[in-house]
Amino acid sequence: MIQFRHRLCSMLWCLLLLCSTLGHAKAERLTIAAAADLKFAMDSLITSFRADHSQAAINVIYGSSGRFFNQIQNGAPFDVYFSADIDYPEVLAKEGLTASPVHRYAIGRLVVWNKRISASSLSLASVKDTNVRRIAIANPKHAPYGKRAEEALRALDLWVGVEHKLVYGENIAQTAQFALTGNADIAVLALSLVLHPPLSEEGHYTLIPEHLHRPLEQGFVVTKRAEGNQLARSFEAFVQTPAALEILKRNGFSLPANEDRGERAQVNP
Repeated sequence: MIQFRHRLCSMLWCLLLLCSTLGHAKAERLTIAAAADLKFAMDSLITSFRADHSQAAINVIYGSSGRFFNQIQNGAPFDVYFSADIDYPEVLAKEGLTASPVHRYAIGRLVVWNKRISASSLSLASVKDTNVRRIAIANPKHAPYGKRAEEALRALDLWVGVEHKLVYGENIAQTAQFALTGNADIAVLALSLVLHPPLSEEGHYTLIPEHLHRPLEQGFVVTKRAEGNQLARSFEAFVQTPAALEILKRNGFSLPANEDRGERAQVNP
């Protein structure tokens, strides 16, 4: 009888330990939906964050801000949402689908990129070149960089003349692939992508003046489903630290409170 009690106690302790372990594992899981322009910056942020969270299971999915917005509205299991357009998380907050304030963490920049024209001669007006048969931009219907690309083209009265040449990427990363693979002769891309290989090695770019389009104000939130996820809260706090903001700046983003844009290319209208 005593031996049976000892075995029963041992089994109960094991069960409690297992439940504790499973609960800890659940709390240490994080799924992030991130705009495609964040690919390199977010990878660096995760690497830095893991220094203090080595056991955390973090999954980042990159794609279109607008697509993620719709998916979160329909119950997609994302814990943190990083959008290239702050309007999307602000709408989610109004709908009661967030568990944190909307954080304005960065400002993106648009560039014109191609393989043939040098940076000193390249500008948005280059889309009129007779040798340019296809122009790649992200889909303006759901991709913030595509919306701003359209605004810039319209601001220079170029949209109507080149609309028949446009090919649309599902997001800014797919748009870059169109340009890299020769499916487009020129592309309007994110500075945060062209600073890295293979785009940095295979072509040239120049910044598009910011006055030609609305700012690419980027925002993130912790979603309602992650309200009790401590790892999500820790990551929320980390992204706002000086070290994280420096990572964003190195990857081509301007900081909202920083007037020094650190522009690294010639700007042609």
